[in-house]
Amino acid sequence: RRLEMIRCHAPLEGARILDVGCGLGMYVRAFRRFSDQVYGVDVDPEKAAQASQELPHIQTAPAEELPFADGFFDVVLLHEVLEHVDDDRQAVCEAHRVTRVGGRIVVFAPNRLWPWETHGVFWRGQYHFGNIPLVNYLPNPLRDRLAGHVRVYTGRGLRRLFHGLPVRILHHSTIYPGFDNLAARRPTLARLVRGVAYTFEKMPLLRSCGLSHFLVAQKE
Repeated sequence: RRLEMIRCHAPLEGARILDVGCGLGMYVRAFRRFSDQVYGVDVDPEKAAQASQELPHIQTAPAEELPFADGFFDVVLLHEVLEHVDDDRQAVCEAHRVTRVGGRIVVFAPNRLWPWETHGVFWRGQYHFGNIPLVNYLPNPLRDRLAGHVRVYTGRGLRRLFHGLPVRILHHSTIYPGFDNLAARRPTLARLVRGVAYTFEKMPLLRSCGLSHFLVAQKE
């Protein structure tokens, strides 16, 4: 579903595309259906090395220091990566730098209003993995003690990363999860749950509470 959302807002056919924080290359593979000019970077050298065994144009690099010329890409994807980098503002500035004028920067990032912290928490010296409820609703000092290893964003906070850059925000919404794990076990139930969740995306009181922000900016 996310791939189709990207396609609706960023022309991929024949485009030069960069996936920042590509991991093992899931989106690089997907984008290669539309273009043979797909690049990926990841700060983890082991993941980058593994991805490069099957895919071309994979490099090890941090999001804050991309090894590409100015304006090199038509589309730059930051998929659930800004929350992990050392400097999220610098990562956005770098994505902007390597995007051509008229190109698109596509961002998915965790939403502060989603009721669960999906990256787990630290509690009494131990890390507890999983979806932990209501952590993101706590005041910042308390939330940061539990989940300071990862950021979450309000809509305003995410857009603030683009302040001062010559861009136009073409789209900004939040999206609900696809419940893929449930679909693998109970496909009929998953279709029902997805239908309800995707309806929430259209409801005024609930459309801002999705799992992730989906933002598309055009460089000007």
